[in-house]
Amino acid sequence: MRKILFIIMFLFSSLFSDTEFAEPKPSIDHPRKFVFPISEGTDAAINHVLNSANNVMKFYGPEKCEVCIVCYSKGIKAVIKNRSFSKRVKSLMTYDVEFIACRNTMNTLKIKEKNLLDGVEIVTAGIVELIERQLRDWIYIRP
Repeated sequence: MRKILFIIMFLFSSLFSDTEFAEPKPSIDHPRKFVFPISEGTDAAINHVLNSANNVMKFYGPEKCEVCIVCYSKGIKAVIKNRSFSKRVKSLMTYDVEFIACRNTMNTLKIKEKNLLDGVEIVTAGIVELIERQLRDWIYIRP
């Protein structure tokens, strides 16, 4: 009886297809490139973006995608040291996820470089970074 149930489940599951990849298919030589913004400062909003980035990397595999997270406005708190998400950010960095902080936001909120997590890159304007990444064929994801 269990074998019959297993066979039925297998046949039923084969009716649903997986995602069909666009060409060129994601690979080490042709990684998918995603850029995520974090502009909201709530824990829920920050965790949502971190979860989404993690899910994309799980799906494609970290070797078949490049992920960049641009933090500006209130979302800059995602890359400030000793926050509740600091461990998650550092963990994503070990998979080469780029974290970028907006210098304009830092100046406005009087945040010093030493207050950022190690490895966070700083650009003049987070919004401009998002624009330029999109113009270089990065896919903008707003979860």
